[in-house]
Amino acid sequence: MRARVIYNPSSGREQLKKNMLDILAVLEEAGYEASAFATKAEPNSAANEARRAAKNGFDLIVAAGGDGTVNDVVNGIANLKKRPTIGIIPAGTTNDYARALKIPRTNLVEAAKVVAEGQVVPMDIGQSNEQYFVNIAAGGYLTDLTYQVPPKLKTAFGYLAYLAKGAEKLPGIRPMHMNIKYDGGEFNGLASMFFIVMTNSTGGFEMLDPNIKLGDGKFSLFVLKTANVFEILQIIGAVLNGGKHLNHPQVLYAKTNFVKVSSRDQQPLMLNLDGEYGGDAPATFVNHQQHINFIGNHTEVYEEIDAEAKREAFMQSIEQLGQDSP
Repeated sequence: MRARVIYNPSSGREQLKKNMLDILAVLEEAGYEASAFATKAEPNSAANEARRAAKNGFDLIVAAGGDGTVNDVVNGIANLKKRPTIGIIPAGTTNDYARALKIPRTNLVEAAKVVAEGQVVPMDIGQSNEQYFVNIAAGGYLTDLTYQVPPKLKTAFGYLAYLAKGAEKLPGIRPMHMNIKYDGGEFNGLASMFFIVMTNSTGGFEMLDPNIKLGDGKFSLFVLKTANVFEILQIIGAVLNGGKHLNHPQVLYAKTNFVKVSSRDQQPLMLNLDGEYGGDAPATFVNHQQHINFIGNHTEVYEEIDAEAKREAFMQSIEQLGQDSP
C-alpha cells in the first residue's frame, strides 16, 4: 500500500515540517510505503498533487494542514471514478473537519496514529457549481472572514484573529435580498447570511446543528433573516446554549439534499466554501452522499451517531405512547 502526505509547510507554525519524519514513520510501521509533498505558494498545489497521486494508484492521501488543505485535496479527487481514502493530520486554525471525525488536534503524531489505524467513515461531499466542499458553504455578511484574515495573523493569533475581524465588521451588517430554494420550501426575502452545514463542527462551534447525522445525504440549511447586531449576538448565544437557535424566530432551519441560491440585491452575494472564496451567487449546492471514505476515530464517531439514533427512537416511542393513550 502507498500513502502520500500532502502538507502545508506554513500550517501549525511549521510544526508539520518538524514532525514529518515521525509522521512518515508511523505510516511506514502500519505497512504503507509513505512519502510527502510540501504544497507550494501557487493555486491548486494540493489539489493537483492529490489528483496526480490518485491517478498513480496511491491507496491513501493524507491532508496535513488546516481545513483549507482538506478542501484542496478533496477538490483534486472528488470527480474521479476511483478515489483513494483520505486521512487528516490537523494543523490549522480551527480544524473543524478533524474535530468532526474525532481526530486528535493537539498532537500531530497521535493524529497520524489514528490515520494509520485506518478506520473508515464514509462522508458526504457537497458541490457548488464546479467546486467541492466538505464541511460548510455560506454566503452573505461575515462569511468572508476566513479569507479576509491574513495568513500571518491566523498563524500568530489563531481563532482570535477571526473574532477580532468579526467584531470589526459587525456594525456594517445589512440585509440582502436572497432567494433560496430547498427540499420542500423556498425563502424569498431579506437576510444577512446563510449557512449550508455538513458536520456538527463549524467555525469552532460544535452545536450548530444537534441533529446532524454524518453520511445521511442531507445538508443542514440555516438562513439568518435579520441584520440586527443584537439579534445576531442573541442567536450566537443560543448556539452556545445547546442548539436553542433552531427555534429562533429569525432563523430558518431545514434539512435538504440541495440548495439553490440567487441574489436580488445590487451587491454581489459572495460564497464561502470551507473557508475559501467560492465565487458569487447564483449557485446550486448538491450533496453527494458518502462520496469519499475518510479515516476517523471510528468508535467515537459512531458512538455519537448511535447515541443520537437511540435518543430519536426513545422520543418516537414516547410520542407513540401518547398517541395510544386514551
